[in-house]
Amino acid sequence: MNRKKVSVIDLQSRKQSGQPISMLTAYDYTGALLVDRAEIDVILIGDSLGMVIMGLESTVPVTMEEMLHHCRAVAQGAKYAHLVGDLPFLSYQVDLREGVRNAGRLLKEGHVDSVKLEGGREMAATVRAIVDAGIPVMGHIGLTPQSISKLGGFRAQGRTAAAARRLVDDAVALEDAGCYAVVLEAVPAPVAAVITQKLQIPTIGIGAGPHCDGQVLVFHDILGLYDKVQPRFVKGYAQLQQPIIDAFTAFREDVVNHRFPEDEHSFAMKPDELEAFYHSLKE
Repeated sequence: MNRKKVSVIDLQSRKQSGQPISMLTAYDYTGALLVDRAEIDVILIGDSLGMVIMGLESTVPVTMEEMLHHCRAVAQGAKYAHLVGDLPFLSYQVDLREGVRNAGRLLKEGHVDSVKLEGGREMAATVRAIVDAGIPVMGHIGLTPQSISKLGGFRAQGRTAAAARRLVDDAVALEDAGCYAVVLEAVPAPVAAVITQKLQIPTIGIGAGPHCDGQVLVFHDILGLYDKVQPRFVKGYAQLQQPIIDAFTAFREDVVNHRFPEDEHSFAMKPDELEAFYHSLKE
């Protein structure tokens, strides 16, 4: 099968054809290589790296330089998936021109294909400016991790009629501003279904039910590698934490008990060279 690079147009055509979009996060070369080999459509270099890679309590402290570092690494490993780079907190909220500049840096220096930012109607002008600069933008509404202080923690959004209606209006505003897709995070399934029906652009769900045009999960969550925060919407496809610990433990025990390295793991010398080497030590 001849694969080609997934484009924005490809993703939008998926909605029209009813073909679901698959999306996973990745943060380094090796992870991106594995995700790309699984033929995932979209790789998100998410600011979730602040939690699963850096051990932080939230995504808020993540910087542009850290995002650029990880975007470049992922771009080295993924050749076919569409790459989306997260704009980190305060890289686009303060000044519109700064938002455009930072979005451009993710494409130019981070080698991604598009950027993602959080927020609804209040971000419409920023989205429009970034899109006008020729940079594709994916929106993100519902539970927006960069705003957890305002939201009161990692909680589902849109659970009242008024809040649900605001989410619909936010999604429409993002589409009107030029977003090519929008992530719906921790949103009641019926609300996500309405948004998906209303929009011409794809919706990507994470904890938003089965009616979105695509689904995204975090690399470390589906592999059981990160257990500090365990959202109810995560489905674990493997539990690799203990097997990895077991492998590391086996290595330690082999080292302690002189079982590693063995001859097969070592390099030898030709007998005459070894003899000459020993002789040189006597001189």
